[in-house]
Amino acid sequence: MSHHATTKLSSLLLRQLGPRLLSPSPFSGAMMETSKISRAMARNCTSMASTNAEKEEKPVPSSVAESDKTAIVSYWGVAPPKLTKEDGSPWKWNCFRPWEAYKADTTIDVKKHHKPVNSVDKLAFWTVQALKYPTYLFFQKRHMCHAMLLETVAAVPGMVGGMLLHCKSLRRFEQSGGWIKALLEEAENERMHLMTFVEIARPKWYERAIVFAVQGVFFNAYFLAYLASPKLAHRITGYLEEEAVNSYTEFLNDLEKGNFENVPAPAIAIDYWCLPPDSTLKDVIKVIRADEAHHRDLNHYASVCSSSSTSEKHELLIPLDLTKNLSSTRKTNI
Repeated sequence: MSHHATTKLSSLLLRQLGPRLLSPSPFSGAMMETSKISRAMARNCTSMASTNAEKEEKPVPSSVAESDKTAIVSYWGVAPPKLTKEDGSPWKWNCFRPWEAYKADTTIDVKKHHKPVNSVDKLAFWTVQALKYPTYLFFQKRHMCHAMLLETVAAVPGMVGGMLLHCKSLRRFEQSGGWIKALLEEAENERMHLMTFVEIARPKWYERAIVFAVQGVFFNAYFLAYLASPKLAHRITGYLEEEAVNSYTEFLNDLEKGNFENVPAPAIAIDYWCLPPDSTLKDVIKVIRADEAHHRDLNHYASVCSSSSTSEKHELLIPLDLTKNLSSTRKTNI
């Protein structure tokens, strides 16, 4: 087709379709009219609805309003059970349940110390001592910040040990003698210490950064240490718990001297340790120190069990007196 014929065809199509494409068609006009009518009807309906709402204002039942605001926290859409305390008041904590509350044994010996007797013990002891002094120089008398950092580290060994023993039990098709549950409960108990301190004081941004760095390094280092020698890893944890007991003892001394305000105990601490309603921070520190002393004894004993032969390990189960030190009301099924 020549250029002249193409030009004539284009001009012919433009003359035929131009008015339809470039000018408002009857259909578009009809659409405009329809939209105007729709807007007018919407305004009338809105005014009628507002008038009816003013005439009849029915109060919404409180139960319906609360149900609309309350989200059901469940994968299957089933409302969680309503838990109550012994006095019938509602239970407001999601991080632990009423049957997990207990009374700590504050009569436990807080001055006990395991003397290093062999090379593994000495290595564990001096490792903890090397880590202790920089921490004391940084925090000094800031006990609350020191306690929060301490708990972020102290909750790692139980979780790592319980996880590795869990995998070992699966690989070898054998029971753990109760050690998996004991170590995981230790990690959970340390985490509850942190949740208690967070209710009293909030860490600053640089303290959070320190937690990120220290936890990342310590988790991986302890993981490798436990793979290499569970005896060494538990001994390190035992000495760490000894230092935790000493730190909380210093905290208590400053509370008694008035160097630190003895504020009322947080509600979460009262419910978790079954403390009296008028308890103070001093009472909280006492029960936390008792928990740390229990963890100290548990890990030192675990180090002894880890160094035993395979035939003896089945007889060296976790003793019930160690579990009783942690709780006088909570039952530990192992």
